[in-house]
Amino acid sequence: MFDVLHNPQFRRLFTAQVVALVGTGLLTVALGLLAYDLAGGNAGAVLGTALAVKMVAYVAVAPVISALTERVPRRTVLVSADAIRAAIALMLPFVTQTWQIYVLIALLQSASATFTPAFQSLIPSILVDEEDYTRGLSLSRLAYDMESLLSPLLAATLLTVISYHLLFVGTAAGFVASAALVVTTRLPRMAAPERSEPLHRRITRGARIMLDRPVLRGLLAMNLVVAASTSLVVVNTVVYVRDGLGGSNSAVAIALGCFGFGSMAVALTTPRVLTTVPDRALMLLGCMILPVGLLVAAAIPLFTPVTGSLLLAMVWVALGAGTSMINTPSARLLRAQSEPDTRTAVFTAQFSLSHACFLLTYPIAGRLGALAGLPITAIVLAVIATLAATTAVRVWPVSAPAGTEAVAAAGR
Repeated sequence: MFDVLHNPQFRRLFTAQVVALVGTGLLTVALGLLAYDLAGGNAGAVLGTALAVKMVAYVAVAPVISALTERVPRRTVLVSADAIRAAIALMLPFVTQTWQIYVLIALLQSASATFTPAFQSLIPSILVDEEDYTRGLSLSRLAYDMESLLSPLLAATLLTVISYHLLFVGTAAGFVASAALVVTTRLPRMAAPERSEPLHRRITRGARIMLDRPVLRGLLAMNLVVAASTSLVVVNTVVYVRDGLGGSNSAVAIALGCFGFGSMAVALTTPRVLTTVPDRALMLLGCMILPVGLLVAAAIPLFTPVTGSLLLAMVWVALGAGTSMINTPSARLLRAQSEPDTRTAVFTAQFSLSHACFLLTYPIAGRLGALAGLPITAIVLAVIATLAATTAVRVWPVSAPAGTEAVAAAGR
């Protein structure tokens, strides 16, 4: 897996991804604690709303910016987005009202919606060989997982000596370092569409491609399975640990680390597994694990603090593993189902539409958690995940090709 780091372009971009992710990990912990500071037991509702605002920015901004900047150099797009994110992160420690969280998160995540699809669409042009690309995807997934595992632990350590407000400074530093690495990397020139289309057609190009192909329609359904599970973890971990189990701020960070550990374990084995197991089989296994994990999560508040803490750690590991089984191979599908001149549009559509699922699941995890309690919330999310997994099986039949032959077939 680590052989791909011999590629200097990928190595620099991967390092940029890692340092930005560390900053983002600190932001996740700090934002949860800020919400708890402002709203107490209703922190889940506040955080759920903030994350819904984030998803609106992702869904609304990503396709528009992609269409408007399709001929702008990628370096300019990436560095500008990093600069904006760093500036916003430095404003968050001064928040005193919940509405201020919503405004700043909207601005910060609009910049992220610009950065991430542009970044992801560059990698296939750098790692041209399919095996190298698979290794690169697993390494990228591993970076996300290491962030989920180590950033909370780093945050837990830092919280013993500093206020959580200073974690936002670490977030800004990560974005600044990311921009510096992008500036010093030679980036490939992305292929622009051969013919110009009206703006509304450029904005919807990637979504139309995804809806046209059975494999990508199946991926869209799987996105909802991932969203249902991730929402419970991101929104309600602080409520599970602080209110349900009587844990500390550091325990919140450790619980989030368990989710990252499960995802990391899968990412490490994915390149080898995908040499013998089809992408569809691995991804559907993840779709089976996640609803079961959500149902078990519904029972956690019924146990004593010690037993509940152990059960939460095991369930969070399982949920992390299930999400990685779906997320890690997904970019392989996007690459195989797109051509160079449509790749940015397809990656942007996946980014936008996958996050659109969170517009449903984040409010459920936050608002329903505050009104009906964690057990009911976990059960509702399990039902949503089950229905989405069933849909994925139906719209992505075994006979549908998942590789480059599907592109050739679609073009005929």
